[in-house]
Amino acid sequence: MVVCRRFQVSGRVQGVAYRACTRMRATELGVSGYARNLPDGRVEVLACGATEAVASLEQWLWQGPPAAHVEQVHATDALFEPHVGFTCG
Repeated sequence: MVVCRRFQVSGRVQGVAYRACTRMRATELGVSGYARNLPDGRVEVLACGATEAVASLEQWLWQGPPAAHVEQVHATDALFEPHVGFTCG
């Protein structure tokens, strides 16, 4: 089953390679979507893929790369948005 979830990640997540590392992890899991910085300092992630793969990415979002400090990951279901691969914006 394919699902799409939107995540808003807060904490020290900008300027620490969070988006690039998220793209690498999503690609490893076969998840499509994007990661982009928000003006308020959070990172938004849209993840579409197999239920288990999206759940694995969600777990990883709580950790992030070594320089990140994740305080919160807010998740909501999202409508399917077709993406080729995973991009950083």
